[in-house]
Amino acid sequence: MIILRLFLIFCKIGIFTFGGGYSMVALIQSEVVGKNHWLTAEEFTDLLAVSQMTPGPVGINTATYTGYTVVLNSGGTHLMGVVGSLVASFAVILLPFIAMLLLCRYLAKHRNNPVVETVFRVLRLAVVGLIAAAALSLSSPENFGSWQQSHKQVVVSVLLFAGVFVASFRYKKSPILLLIASGAVGFLVYYF
Repeated sequence: MIILRLFLIFCKIGIFTFGGGYSMVALIQSEVVGKNHWLTAEEFTDLLAVSQMTPGPVGINTATYTGYTVVLNSGGTHLMGVVGSLVASFAVILLPFIAMLLLCRYLAKHRNNPVVETVFRVLRLAVVGLIAAAALSLSSPENFGSWQQSHKQVVVSVLLFAGVFVASFRYKKSPILLLIASGAVGFLVYYF
């Protein structure tokens, strides 16, 4: 049954992902697009865009929308889609929540242990790698366009990406301002 498979897969995603929502994206994409073929790469890209625009953590939002869409794509009703979204959202936070309760108790006792400090130092590096993997998996033709289909779309996408990256990283501009500006640029370029 699709609901049980969603529960098990999102439990696995929740417990084996460190670093928050963006590090979760690559694993979700691997499971739902690559291994299970529940969504196409284009559907996942659209779903991820909605997840980022919706208030709340991107990992949980992605799980919610994925659960709903997967159930609908498998022939379920909208009501079953809601159940799928609830199950995926619950599953992705269940095991990490339990682990955090246990870990907080342990860390309160062993806060200054050198082994614990080393483990956290290594986990920070792993998180950077997971976020980089998510970024690389999103640099696809679905997001940037294909050179064979439209030179203009690829050039505009790369320039927008570079501009937003520089504005965010170097000049520390607000993500909200960058989203609004990018939408305006996209509208102007493709409308005229």
